[in-house]
Amino acid sequence: MAYIKSIPTSVEGVGSVMIRYPKQNLHMSSLTEHVMRLDDSNFTSKQRELIAAFTSGTNNCTFCYNAHKATAVAYGVDEDLLESLINDIDSSPIEDTFKPILHYVRKLTLTPSRIVQADVDAILEAGWDENDFHFVVMICALFNFYNRMMDGYGATNTPEFRSMVGTKLSDIGYGSEAWEAEVRKMAEQIE
Repeated sequence: MAYIKSIPTSVEGVGSVMIRYPKQNLHMSSLTEHVMRLDDSNFTSKQRELIAAFTSGTNNCTFCYNAHKATAVAYGVDEDLLESLINDIDSSPIEDTFKPILHYVRKLTLTPSRIVQADVDAILEAGWDENDFHFVVMICALFNFYNRMMDGYGATNTPEFRSMVGTKLSDIGYGSEAWEAEVRKMAEQIE
């Protein structure tokens, strides 16, 4: 149950918080849509959601991890892979070129002041370019922000709602108008 009583338990989440602040929501959802879906990157939407879910899982953010795990699964990520990555990146069945990215994300999430050149070099040496690195930083930063927001509000919600959010995000993305309409529809379906 969210700490703020005006946020109904049935729809606690980023959308239900930000729908109350439309000017902020417009900018946040637009930035998120660009980073996660629209802007040119070598990362697919599937890989971007994997990074987002991994960031949220590293933070133990119940709402964001489970919602974005559901989004990643909707894009074709194996649910067990995410759990494996949270527990141990190196022994997980993911491409070796992706492992330096996840090590970087974990370090940037948990101990950002300890990032060193070697962490960045590992990503570049794995074949990724500076634009890819930018997206790694942006996705990690965005989801650390969202994790703090959801944990700050105490939003956890139900597994069914988080799954529904994940599926809807994979279908319609993060755009504010479409997402606000979906939040309202979801609230009506649950009540």
